[in-house]
Amino acid sequence: MSAATDALDPRTHGRDFCLARVRDMLRIRRFEERCAQLYGETKIRGFLHLYIGEEAVAAGVLPNLRPEDNVVATYREHGHALLRGLSMNAIMAEMYGKQEGCSRGRGGSMHLFDRASHFYGGNAIVGGGLPLAVGLALADQLGQWRDRVTVCFFGEGAVAEGAFHESMNLAALWKLPVLFVCENNLYAMGTALSRSEAQIALTVKAAGYNMPCAQVNGMHVLAVHDAARQALDQVRNQQSPLFLELHTYRFRAHSMYDAELYRDKAEVELWKQHDPIATFTAALKAAGLLQDAEVQAIDRAAQDEVEVAVTFAEAGTWEPVDQLLRDVTTPAAAAGSAP
Repeated sequence: MSAATDALDPRTHGRDFCLARVRDMLRIRRFEERCAQLYGETKIRGFLHLYIGEEAVAAGVLPNLRPEDNVVATYREHGHALLRGLSMNAIMAEMYGKQEGCSRGRGGSMHLFDRASHFYGGNAIVGGGLPLAVGLALADQLGQWRDRVTVCFFGEGAVAEGAFHESMNLAALWKLPVLFVCENNLYAMGTALSRSEAQIALTVKAAGYNMPCAQVNGMHVLAVHDAARQALDQVRNQQSPLFLELHTYRFRAHSMYDAELYRDKAEVELWKQHDPIATFTAALKAAGLLQDAEVQAIDRAAQDEVEVAVTFAEAGTWEPVDQLLRDVTTPAAAAGSAP
């Protein structure tokens, strides 16, 4: 058995590890499905971007991180936040806009943040997290935190942004410990990659900055985990950046406002045959590592956790009007005593 094949064999990783990955992905899936339902009930408002179908990315990458590492994500970040350690209660309360939320209800779905977990967003601007990741890594380098790594998640749509190229260039030039994780789901907001990019081999763009890179099947949680582990070891040991492209697919529309007229329903159904949860649990059963009853128990636990979070959010409170200027710098306050 080759090293690559061995990495994809669940027996190599062990039963407990594999069950933990099932648990991670089901927590994300059930949370996202409930959020979609709550959005339809107008309990959650504003924008909502679901991660359904892409769970193997977060479940594969994040378990490799240390508590002190930094994580920067996109607006499709609920799964990253959950697996980084933010409580589901705090995330759901944030979705509701309640002040018990992780961002005091001010950020909502796209702006989850938790300094204690070193989780720096949730960033609504496409490519907006890339310069932040470079800044965090530079601060760590200047502060002599040599063992700390910054992981930056972004979609393939961000590679067309100037911020992507500026960030890649500076990270390579200054040899910063950043793992750039591109979640390539083929369509960005609603345009196929081949219709928006002259060069669709994204690793070629990274190579243009003299940066090591790799491509991985983002629908296979063990493939993602193994690639992320190797990449993080390299970034941490060599104190230099690396570009990791994960091929994945979202089963739902870009956002709840998306009419999804840019891809065929048959294509979506074809990709659903590669559902990271269904295929992984099937592989575990075939390897004798998982029974149906165990999957059902893990699933029930995930659904119960979601319902507890909904109850917590429903009981949450709105921020008082007199607190609306909290953390906001007004022109008068900025001017201070200056004439």
